[in-house]
Amino acid sequence: MNKIAEHDTREHILATGEQLCLHRGFVGMGLSELLKTAEVPKGSFYHYFRSKEAFGVAMLERYYTAYHQRLTQHFSAPGSNAREKLLAHYQQTLQQFCQHDQINGCLTVKLSAEVCDLSEDMRVALDRGAAKIIALLAESLAQGVQEGSLRLTHDAVSTANVLYALWLGASLQAKISRSALPLESALGHVKALLSAPE
Repeated sequence: MNKIAEHDTREHILATGEQLCLHRGFVGMGLSELLKTAEVPKGSFYHYFRSKEAFGVAMLERYYTAYHQRLTQHFSAPGSNAREKLLAHYQQTLQQFCQHDQINGCLTVKLSAEVCDLSEDMRVALDRGAAKIIALLAESLAQGVQEGSLRLTHDAVSTANVLYALWLGASLQAKISRSALPLESALGHVKALLSAPE
């Protein structure tokens, strides 16, 4: 099997597993269901992943890499300042929830409570992934302060941690209540945290 085919097969298994996990959770996704849906033999799975847990770690690493790339592109796009880009990011998430009536495509929301006590390796992957997103938020906040588009009561890293925790909590509550209200309320607090200079 050449390297391109190997990459494609591994990527296909990971992408299929992510979609199944988003619907069923990690525990609810059986290995036989994954193999059947991905149309790959059991031997192919174990060629790439030594266990279901190792697969889970790779899936989370892939997810956070893609998430980081999307946010990097969003924050580096021309045409608006850092504050506007940060607010647009949260506004888009709220709009997606309103369109689909659910938190769509977020492994953090789907798996964090489920796997943290189940797998230390997956917990670490979640924590590392979140840390990279928080660091990216902090960079954008610092840029906003430097360019004068926003002012912060606390430092950028502390504010980024609060933003991440606030939005994750609101997303979980929106999932539980099947209501956009927690996200709408959180967005109001985000706007207050990212106040424009007077």
